[in-house]
Amino acid sequence: MPDVTAAPQTDLSAYTTLRLGGPAGILTVATETDQVVASVRNATAEGRPVLILAGGSNVVIGDGGFDGMVVLLRNRGVRVVEEHADSVVVRVAAGEPWDDFVAYAVERGLSGVECLSGIPGSAGATPIQNVGAYGQEVGHTIVAVHAYDREHGTIRVMPPSECGFAYRASVFKHNDRFVVLEVDFRLARSAESAPIRYAELARNLGVEAGDRVPLQLARDTVLKLRAGKGMVLDSDDRDTWSVGSFFTNPVVGADEWAALGLDAPHWPGDDGTVKIPAAWLIENAGFPKGFAGDGVAISSKHTLALTNRGAGTTESLLALARTVRDGVRERFGVELRPEPVLINCAL
Repeated sequence: MPDVTAAPQTDLSAYTTLRLGGPAGILTVATETDQVVASVRNATAEGRPVLILAGGSNVVIGDGGFDGMVVLLRNRGVRVVEEHADSVVVRVAAGEPWDDFVAYAVERGLSGVECLSGIPGSAGATPIQNVGAYGQEVGHTIVAVHAYDREHGTIRVMPPSECGFAYRASVFKHNDRFVVLEVDFRLARSAESAPIRYAELARNLGVEAGDRVPLQLARDTVLKLRAGKGMVLDSDDRDTWSVGSFFTNPVVGADEWAALGLDAPHWPGDDGTVKIPAAWLIENAGFPKGFAGDGVAISSKHTLALTNRGAGTTESLLALARTVRDGVRERFGVELRPEPVLINCAL
């Protein structure tokens, strides 16, 4: 069995895309799925709190760190577990880098995740957040999540009906009962993308909404769009030292939308709701790209990204987030909510 290393008081800033976060009580590196389960079981038996960390791209960890066991997921692997005439089911280890899996799918003519290219983090994190971008969400293609149930000490295979997928949410988010181990995706056998649903992407592809394009063209175009917004990791570009979008787009009921009286871009959500772009709210509340705090700033490329400029702390980042949130509430009467998971810190 591969080695599992543990080191006391290991600084977690090395494992987050924000490059922020204090020390771990114990850091355990798990390279096999059974090691993940064993580590969590042992910590639970000892009464020790557990934090599962993989790509660190959607988490904000307090400056005080996490005084417990941090299990760093490094289990890798992608394999086909079902084959059909028009689709396959692919099982992906939780520690597999997400964009590596997207590249794998595109190279093999498998359609369904190509518009999720360039998203940092691991495959196991995607169902937690129901990750989505450019008209696709992982909830559209996930057919099962293999998770360790800490409450019952068993491994469960959870279909989408048990996952509670919603806009940037699931049963796994803000809930430490389940540890995602592997994820099954059903992908179409197709050299072309799923129908393009996102207007900005369609414009850049020169097609109409609903059209399909070659998989590689969809991937390349999404990567270019994301890079232009500082949403593709680059160690030399501090606009990418972030968690991506810090706030979710507010979703309000039709009556609330009418009462707000906003002359703002918007689009329909589920069940008659209205989704308002958080970036528009932030900019129009007086917080432009580059708006700075103490060692932190709004990205110069994308209003939704709050970035560490190299000398920031988690508290200074959260102070900037509070300033933006409160300013939007005061200006528009709309509450912004954070997209990342906050560990040992609060907004």
